[in-house]
Order: sequence, then structure tokens, then C-alpha cells
Amino acid sequence: MDIGCGSLRGGVRFAAFLEPGHYWGVDSNESLIEAGYGIELNRLRLTDRVPRTNLIHDDEFDFSRFGRTFDTAIAQSLFTHLPTNRSRLCLHRLARVMRAGGRLFATYFEIPEDHGFDQPYLHRRGGVTTFGYQDPFHYRRSEMAAMANDIPWRVVWSEDWQHPRNQTMMIFERLA
Repeated sequence: MDIGCGSLRGGVRFAAFLEPGHYWGVDSNESLIEAGYGIELNRLRLTDRVPRTNLIHDDEFDFSRFGRTFDTAIAQSLFTHLPTNRSRLCLHRLARVMRAGGRLFATYFEIPEDHGFDQPYLHRRGGVTTFGYQDPFHYRRSEMAAMANDIPWRVVWSEDWQHPRNQTMMIFERLA
């Protein structure tokens, strides 16, 4: 499942790789989903691989609307645009539809643990300035891991993966 799939920039690549019908996407912007399906998938002749019903418009992270469970989810640049409580809501509701051992790959802008909450942070790689209180949001590694407290997730990996805009990848694994 691609959370924050937008216009399917990643979705067209996933759909080409996955078995037909195995790509699922959700986004808060319905017009982006429509453009992704009608333009991007169509242009690459991939509409037969992604049923339109596999793409939903939802801004409350109600993943149960898909009526199935998932092994893998990705949230590329989603948490960079969400405050902590919205990110935590995503993790909470996603846990309900993930199989035990399933993994969420989520990117975020990471700041040093001692960086002040109210201070902007300039990421040298990419030149992006992020904030603790407005979009684009940044998080300390400990804050990202703490979002999973009391939710059946554990952090299995969080590292700099050389993203061109300096986002860090954190992998959450669904506990049994």
C-alpha cells in the first residue's frame, strides 16, 4: 500500500513491478489520484494492472476501506507534511490492517536530538529548511520511534539512505 500516493509517481513503478491488482494507494487529494490513474497509468498502459477501486481518496487514514490486510506499506514524504498527531494516527490505523511481520517504510526529515523544537533546521543536502511546528515538518529519531509507543510496531531500521533532499528512512515492523 502506498500511503500518500498522490499522482502515482511511485505508483507507476510499483504497478509495473507488482502482480496485477497488487498495488493499492491512498491519498488525501482526490484530483491527484484521478490524474495519476487517468494520465500516468494510462500513458504507460498500466491501467489493467491497477483496478480503480485499489485507489482511494481518504484523509483520515481509514485503511479498512480496502477490506484487506497488507504485508508492505510505504509512506514516502508523508510524515514530512504531517504534524506528530496526524503521523501517529496513520501508524495507529495502519497497524489494524497490517499482517504480523508486515513493514512500513516511512521517510522523514531528521534533526539532531539536541536541536530546539522551535528552531528551523537547514538540511545541507537538498537545501530544505524544516520546522517542528509547520510544514515541512522535521522529527528527532527518538520522536519518530516514540510515535509507535502503545501501537503494535517496533522500529527495525532507521538510517540515512542518501535521499537527495536529506530524508531519513525508518522501517516499522508490525508485531504479532
